[in-house]
Amino acid sequence: MTVFEAILENAVRLCGAKYGNLMLREGDGFRVAAMHNAPPAYAERRTGVVKPSPNSTPALWEAVQTKQPAQIADMTKLRAYLGGDPRLISAVSLGGYRAVLSVPMPHDDELIGCITIFRQEPGAFEDKQIELVANFAKQAVIAIENARLLNDLRQSLEQQTATSEVLRVISSSPGELEPVFQAMLENAVRICEAKFGVLHLSEGEGFRVGAMRNAPPAYAELRRREPVMGRPNPRTAIGRAAATKQTVQIADVQAEPGYFDPLPGFSGTQMPALTGARTIVAVPMLKDDSLIGVIIIYRQEVRPFTDKQISLVQNFAAQAVIAVENARLLNELRQRTTDLSESLEQQTATSKVLEVTQKRRSRLRQRPRT
Repeated sequence: MTVFEAILENAVRLCGAKYGNLMLREGDGFRVAAMHNAPPAYAERRTGVVKPSPNSTPALWEAVQTKQPAQIADMTKLRAYLGGDPRLISAVSLGGYRAVLSVPMPHDDELIGCITIFRQEPGAFEDKQIELVANFAKQAVIAIENARLLNDLRQSLEQQTATSEVLRVISSSPGELEPVFQAMLENAVRICEAKFGVLHLSEGEGFRVGAMRNAPPAYAELRRREPVMGRPNPRTAIGRAAATKQTVQIADVQAEPGYFDPLPGFSGTQMPALTGARTIVAVPMLKDDSLIGVIIIYRQEVRPFTDKQISLVQNFAAQAVIAVENARLLNELRQRTTDLSESLEQQTATSKVLEVTQKRRSRLRQRPRT
């Protein structure tokens, strides 16, 4: 039994009610998070988002408007019911109730939910019963806040673990970019609850794939055949991120005007069609003001990334730039070491030749003249 279910069971029992529900705020409406003992017809009617109405849900409407408990002793005595309002009559008929009490669940100054309990017989709820449900509402708010804090803690720990994993790979693979990029994408896709990800490295006006994680087969095959992508279409996520050098999130590419329209001289519009991508976040990899690449994370459903998830990808982008720079410096150092070694070999070889030449000259001088 969940915390909400336990709260409802006690509220219904202690207040002499028949059934109850606990709804949480969702946009301008409410969605049922828990029910106790509700009639099947009523439960089926409450599967979606409920928007409070002064006619069909008058107690809930009043509780939302005033942020105070609201009750109706007898639904059948309401003017709307007597006037034959079909929505109210249908609600009362499906629920089989006469008396209703709605108690809001405020957090600070925000209404996050509401507890509503129902009786099948008419009659007002007592003040102590209302106070009892109000206390249960406070307990529900505390439970929600605790869950949020725990979830934030888990996310924080997951992000720290992911960051540590990438740093470990960087340390264990100095100068090797592929394992670093793969570790970044693997963690970014997982923590961001995404479908797949791609890391692009700048190459001229276009990009070369540096790494892919869990890419759909059709897109992966395309990128294997054509690892270098030309100048990206400025309407696409990668095109916008490259042009603005800012993080770009597109909530739904299919709702973006002109997103799939090709432009002469540009590439990149075939990606969403091949991948089924809907929500995209593109994070540029910047060194000073130079664009090193772009990390793109994809979802196949419409579900925007949170600020914390985007921040994580931005941290990975910063680490990727450091890895690229470290690889460059290591390669330069290795090249310098190779050049120095070759130079020493050449000097040694030259010295040996000079030494041999000097000895021959010395022997020639020592021969007796005839």
